[in-house]
Amino acid sequence: MPSSPSSSLPGGATGLDVRPFRALTYGQHDAEHLARVSSPAYDLVTAEARHELATADPHNVVRLILPEPAVAGQPGRPPADRAALVVAHAARTLREWEAEGVLRRDREAALWVYELRPAGGAPATVGWLGAVALPPPGSRAVLPHEDTFPAAVEGRRALLAATETDLEPIVLAHDPDREVAALTAAARTGTPDLHLVDTDGVGHLLWRVADPALLRDVRAALGRTSAVIADGHHRFAAAQAHARDVTGTAEQAAVLALVTPMGPGGLRVEPIHRVLPGLKLATAADVAAGGFRVTAIEAAGRPALVDAVRRWQLDPAESGFLLTDGRELLRLDRPAGLVRAAVPAEAPPAWQRLDVVLAHHGLFGHLWGRGDGPDDVLVAHDLDQALDAAVGRAGIAVLLRAPSPADVADVARAGARMPRKSTLFVPKPRTGLVFRPHGD
Repeated sequence: MPSSPSSSLPGGATGLDVRPFRALTYGQHDAEHLARVSSPAYDLVTAEARHELATADPHNVVRLILPEPAVAGQPGRPPADRAALVVAHAARTLREWEAEGVLRRDREAALWVYELRPAGGAPATVGWLGAVALPPPGSRAVLPHEDTFPAAVEGRRALLAATETDLEPIVLAHDPDREVAALTAAARTGTPDLHLVDTDGVGHLLWRVADPALLRDVRAALGRTSAVIADGHHRFAAAQAHARDVTGTAEQAAVLALVTPMGPGGLRVEPIHRVLPGLKLATAADVAAGGFRVTAIEAAGRPALVDAVRRWQLDPAESGFLLTDGRELLRLDRPAGLVRAAVPAEAPPAWQRLDVVLAHHGLFGHLWGRGDGPDDVLVAHDLDQALDAAVGRAGIAVLLRAPSPADVADVARAGARMPRKSTLFVPKPRTGLVFRPHGD
């Protein structure tokens, strides 16, 4: 394996180093089977959804990415022992599936063109699936934009160490490049090697590309670009930690990634909302009035509430946040100077102006006196999930507007990090279509 990204790329490029790899895929490739054995990314799978996926097929990938051996739940075992048993079970299951022919390894290395076709005729997202080299310290080839939780990173690192396999890709949004776009279009021909339609109606189509000349051109073109992590901050950090554990450095390692353009042909950004358990709406509004204008929005019943939220999200003239307990709806806007002063002044301007930053620092921390731990502030990946959680946890949902892709890139390039789970890039690749075993 090359010693550094620059030495591995044609022309000495120092940007993204996207390497072909020998993929591990399900031996049965028909669309119905792939839909049954694949899943959303691990952090989007609820306990209920995990059960449904695991029972849908004995070889569903959730048994690898979210393993649950019965022994891990035995009372009296220390948490560390249970965690070790969980990842060991995943590794054993992966080996068994490969030995049984459920999963099969490619004979030669390749890159994959991956197209995601949203339902309803929205523009497709297209990118390259490859092994992206972990950049050395000081490199700006791959830039994070969100904070991570050490416990979540450790969980993914332990799973990676046990399986020695990238079980699902992270997503990178790279600088737009005309040659990359042209090469991608040229490679997206003929019948895809893998395809399925997921439960949200999104089509997933993958073409395996092994032509040496095309691979050389694609790698050289991507090598002129840098990228922002769109999805998978914890998995990226886990890959770095695992590489340091194994070799003492992350420079020779890589991580499975879907590399898509920033802008046309790439991903869209949707908001991730917050839920604060045990906080009454009346109390939250009374305290918030000390730093915001608070206005009630007429919304009788859940359908009307959802419609009101959708109109607010789509109106470019709107600003601030919405608060709801699942029944009533309030708007918070016009933050006072004392609230804005709670945002660290030394932070880059691109970071200071984000709604999610004002919410965490000015509203949650300064006015409500709430911590920022995973039990203090829950995240909800869509509106229905936020409303259900607010009702179920006797609290409130704080509804946010999505930052633009340009905002995300500006924050990353300024060297700053958004609060955890600030962005939801969509559409998302399907987990279980292509794995990357280590050891090539």
